[in-house]
Amino acid sequence: MKHLILLLALYPTLLSAKPNIVIILADDLGYGDMQANNPERSKIPTPSMDRLAAEGMRFTDGHSSSGCCSPSRYTLLTGRYHWRTTLQAGIVGLWGKPLIAPDRLTIGKLAQQHGYRTACIGKWHLGSDWPITPEQRKHFSGFGGKAGGGGEVSSTITDAHRETWKAVFSQRISGGPTERGFDEYFGTDVPNWPPYCFIEGDRTVGIPSELLPASKLVKNQASLQGPALPNWQLEGILPALADRAEKFIQTQSAEKKPFLLYLPLTSPHTPLAVNADWKGKSGLNNDFADLVMETDAVIGRVLEALKASGVEKDTFVLFTSDNGCASYIGVKDMEKQGHFPSGPLRDYKTSVYEGGHRVPFVVKWPGVVKAGTVCKQHVLQADTIATMAEILGFKLPENAGEDSFSLMPLLKGEDRPIRTNAVNTACSGTPSFRDGPWKYIAHAEPELYNLDEDLAESMNVAPLHPKRVKAMQAAFEKLICAGRSTPGAAQKNDIKVVRYPKDALVKARKK
Repeated sequence: MKHLILLLALYPTLLSAKPNIVIILADDLGYGDMQANNPERSKIPTPSMDRLAAEGMRFTDGHSSSGCCSPSRYTLLTGRYHWRTTLQAGIVGLWGKPLIAPDRLTIGKLAQQHGYRTACIGKWHLGSDWPITPEQRKHFSGFGGKAGGGGEVSSTITDAHRETWKAVFSQRISGGPTERGFDEYFGTDVPNWPPYCFIEGDRTVGIPSELLPASKLVKNQASLQGPALPNWQLEGILPALADRAEKFIQTQSAEKKPFLLYLPLTSPHTPLAVNADWKGKSGLNNDFADLVMETDAVIGRVLEALKASGVEKDTFVLFTSDNGCASYIGVKDMEKQGHFPSGPLRDYKTSVYEGGHRVPFVVKWPGVVKAGTVCKQHVLQADTIATMAEILGFKLPENAGEDSFSLMPLLKGEDRPIRTNAVNTACSGTPSFRDGPWKYIAHAEPELYNLDEDLAESMNVAPLHPKRVKAMQAAFEKLICAGRSTPGAAQKNDIKVVRYPKDALVKARKK
């Protein structure tokens, strides 16, 4: 009995020993948009990102799993490559179904199992079970409005539209964040797609009853017309996320219980809805550049909230981006002015080349991670769940985190590879396979680069190393068939994995 009383007395202390976990995921922030990564060719001030780098460990070879959004988010949350699912190319579509299976372990579920309060605040874009019947779908599409203001735009909606929207948005939305490991959710799902409203938990905040005006579909603002709250303002999204993140940190810190905050920001992705205080601040005459600065300020608010709440020293912070910078936001004009969003890397968002998926990647953890350090080892966002598991003293089951390796040796100062290979894909699905510095790309004509010697991927050396290409192809095939890249029992992929190069691509090249 005495031992039980002692254990109960120590429980608060034991609980507080678990670090809080904050994961900040920027959207479309290029490797070179963070000044600490690109000091000579970055013209956008990013003091908060640079502060994180100065106070933590900056990874120069950190990657998302894909050159676009949804697949990278899946892999970060589950520690499993997205191409093992039905999403082997592209992103989750408008009103799309949940990509994460109900029984799949996520970082949120893992934290919940260890007594954490969990919150997802921001952009989800992994699908939900929207309560839209086949008969109702006609009232959710066909408006014509799209990014750039092109196409025939519907100027009116009928009472039938409003009645259907009310019926649907009065119901709960299942299959979303609160059923995938998060006690709380607040965000806009996809900020440039309908519904144009906030979602709290599993319900919309208000009932969208108007069609988003066509005027909000120009200059990289919203992308598709659809149901919106009256007078919905795109500029209000990012500040609202910052407010809610601060509130969550303050509340949980006051209760002295461990928390996990997953903060997938909506920026600097479209909508490039820059608030007045930041308009023109970059000096590059570019809304994206201004929005990078506004995004950096939000990151600063989160860091200050941790400090003000007295939990800064007890918090593990990971900052990264879901993919590289999008080329369509005026990249070439910025480069003429001396700002290179991809830094020394080739290409941009959606690409299989490094500029598509090598991204800012910083970890701050006072007392564990030495401040101001730089790690050149190859790491992936997939490694998050294995890292958390090691922190929590938990062994992942065989069917979880199949492609996740713990970062802990690196965070403690070791300088050795934690993974022998990695896969990154273009948004189109074309994969690349890494083996140390070697990178194989499964194009119809194979490509091979030694990134230690040619980070810009300017010289395809596949013709010089045919044996290495074949060996990497074989290793990739083995990884696919095993259903995992970590040691352990073989697992099943959700569906048959598409192999590249596709036969159609090979035939097209021969014509």
